[in-house]
Amino acid sequence: MTLERRLMAEWLGTFSLLATVIGSGIMAERLADGNVAIALLGNTIPTGAILVVLITIFGPISGAHFNPAVTLCFAIRREIEMRDAGLYVAVQIFGGIIGVLAAHLMFEHPLIDPSTTSRSGVGQWTGEFVATFGLVGTILACIKARPTAVPMAVGLYITAAYWFTSSTSFANPAVTIARGFSDTFAGISPTDVAAFIGIQLIAAVLATLFFGWLLAETNDG
Repeated sequence: MTLERRLMAEWLGTFSLLATVIGSGIMAERLADGNVAIALLGNTIPTGAILVVLITIFGPISGAHFNPAVTLCFAIRREIEMRDAGLYVAVQIFGGIIGVLAAHLMFEHPLIDPSTTSRSGVGQWTGEFVATFGLVGTILACIKARPTAVPMAVGLYITAAYWFTSSTSFANPAVTIARGFSDTFAGISPTDVAAFIGIQLIAAVLATLFFGWLLAETNDG
């Protein structure tokens, strides 16, 4: 597959993911009548569902990363060239931001509206570490055991992680950056973005190393 097509798949996939995350968050909050649990459920289900769809259709084209942490993982494993990895990350971030703007347009929300939602502190950072570590592990383990299960496994993992992590599982630097542009249910204050990204990247590296060891073919019985 040509690099141009792979990059377009990454752009469109990340665009669609963020349009879903932000759009479903706005819709859920409007319909939940102040019930945060219902709003979170209304945000969770579409996000998990769209991941299954996007990974299924774009996986054969680009690998369906949609996530700089995942791209970093495959760069460490030397399954993508560093130049291509850098381009993947660039289009993921750009696609995510445009996806947020598209959601704002759909719901007649101010186009540029930086978030005021604080997501900071040890609890939030621990949640992001757990979410990202688990996501990378899920991907690597599924590729090893049953590659065709990756779309469903990732969608289900993120659906679960929305609820069992304190941070509601961003687990994605491109998503984190883009959500900083949206003062809606799924937003994050721009001042908290850097810490989230740092934790996500550390978790991705450690998960890549750990699961590389765990899943390695060995002859030690």
